[in-house]
Amino acid sequence: MKLALLIIDMQKLFIDPGRSRMDVERACEHINHVAGLLRRGGHTVVHVRDVEEAEAGEERLGFIPEVRVEPSDLHVEKVYSNAFWQTGLEALLREAGADLVIVSGYAAQHCVLATYNGAAERGFKPVMLQRGILSEYEDAIAASYRDRNFISYPVVETMVSAR
Repeated sequence: MKLALLIIDMQKLFIDPGRSRMDVERACEHINHVAGLLRRGGHTVVHVRDVEEAEAGEERLGFIPEVRVEPSDLHVEKVYSNAFWQTGLEALLREAGADLVIVSGYAAQHCVLATYNGAAERGFKPVMLQRGILSEYEDAIAASYRDRNFISYPVVETMVSAR
């Protein structure tokens, strides 16, 4: 099974204003660990960047420093909540042969959820990364845990090493 990790909107513009209400470091620890596992196993890591508010400037649209971005990682820019909508993400994942799409990042109740649903609509098997999603609202993360499929990093470790 080929895996892909989507890291959604981990940008200064979105994370910095709500940083005090979110456990950014823990989420990034989980995201970076899973991204490293996937890279070493020959799987796909995609950073999704929201450019809808381009007037904010390139610096603010940049990724937060806690998220590791490697030269082998792929990049998609979007203007809608669903990272599949009017982007090349689906084609990129199909070309990589991805079956299971692990969704992580910000915000659980908006772009993460919309992209999760977009993956399911396109026939991928989507899961959210446990402890790898963020929201300014605790109840949004709780609702995600209750209503969606999640995967923990130990399960990803097992899947990658079983290959």
